[in-house]
Amino acid sequence: MATRTLAGSRIRERRIAQGLRQADLALDVGISPSYLNLIEHNRRRIGGKLLQSLAHRLEVDPSLLAEGAEQEVIARLGNVAARLGEEIGVASSADFANRFPGWANLVIRAGRRIDELERNVETLTDRLTHDPHLAATLHEVLSTVTAIRSTASILSDTREIEPEWRDRFHRNINEDAGRLADRAQALVGFLDGASDTQSEVGSPQEEVAGFLSAYGWHFPALEEGRAGAVESYLSGAVQIKSSSALAIAGKYLDCYVEDAERMPLATIRAAIEQQGPDPLRLSTLLGQDLASVMRRLATLPEHGFGLVVCDASGTMLYRKPTDGFSIPRFGALCPLWPLFQALSRPMMPLSQRVLMPGRGGMSEALFDTYAVAQAVLSTDYGADPLLEATMLIAPANLEGQGQGRESAGRLIGASCRICPRESCAARREPSIVSVRF
Repeated sequence: MATRTLAGSRIRERRIAQGLRQADLALDVGISPSYLNLIEHNRRRIGGKLLQSLAHRLEVDPSLLAEGAEQEVIARLGNVAARLGEEIGVASSADFANRFPGWANLVIRAGRRIDELERNVETLTDRLTHDPHLAATLHEVLSTVTAIRSTASILSDTREIEPEWRDRFHRNINEDAGRLADRAQALVGFLDGASDTQSEVGSPQEEVAGFLSAYGWHFPALEEGRAGAVESYLSGAVQIKSSSALAIAGKYLDCYVEDAERMPLATIRAAIEQQGPDPLRLSTLLGQDLASVMRRLATLPEHGFGLVVCDASGTMLYRKPTDGFSIPRFGALCPLWPLFQALSRPMMPLSQRVLMPGRGGMSEALFDTYAVAQAVLSTDYGADPLLEATMLIAPANLEGQGQGRESAGRLIGASCRICPRESCAARREPSIVSVRF
């Protein structure tokens, strides 16, 4: 049997659990107590007949002593320590996992909870800063309070008021107080929903995003060209509450139908099989514009591509997230994204590998991005073109390439408010991640 370097920790744990003294166990298996002490502290490798004897005396399968903790547990412990800024070697993590498996699992669960709380803090902070729903509610509350105070001041400072005007002022105060109560209740409801940070919708675009996410950004009925499919999807969209969101969703689904008609599912998949998922090559092969090909690729569930679309002002019109690439729901995005570079180079296809930071600056991920800015057609002669930029996001293909991550991609972030890159020249404001409340 192959020897193991960490079997000693399990031997010690099992011996103590059975109430055996080190000297008694050493005597039973025919070795000295000092040698057993070295084994239990992982200073001597163990295998073969001695491992079999120890396992028999401790009434345990030899494989349980030899194999040690699973590598996944050890790796997760290392990740938790790294996120907290501690450098703990693999041997120390494995020793801890072997000797205290229950505590090891507790540490891993605590690390997951920390990640969840960090995501909530980032999302809530971004919402409190940029959410239009919250801003509008606070503005209404302040306006109503000001109106009530003004009316009450008139009643207080004016000694003689005609009954008709007094009744009118009282009525105004009553109506304003009712509106204030409604707005305050709405505000409390908004803040009470803080634990469910992903469900709160603050704009028509967010309603549409929730609708598309519910279907995984893929609509089989539209792929099949069923009559009335767009109306059917919209009528059953429980995520859409406003007429503005309904109009945006309808426009998106109409565009989806056009892309599916020009690039049927079988055709686009066959093209990918032939050329790979490179959007520029597919655009040439299929004879379609690059932005349409990018949109089409983002609808294929088997690839999991992300997609972002913005207008010339940089306002996000559409977003489809992908694992590891953070796309904020509110606020300004990172100006270093190729999406915005494309706006300064209309009709020029761009391809760039980028490095997106993970939580706490750890677990960075590489992505290949493809971007282009195209003109939206105008019905007027001589009118300036209206540009829309589209960026496709795909996990980087590192096959056959080196592992130098820092030099492989351009350093970008999600937005300044939650980006841990402190030395970035494009930073607009301090990050709440670096500040650490």
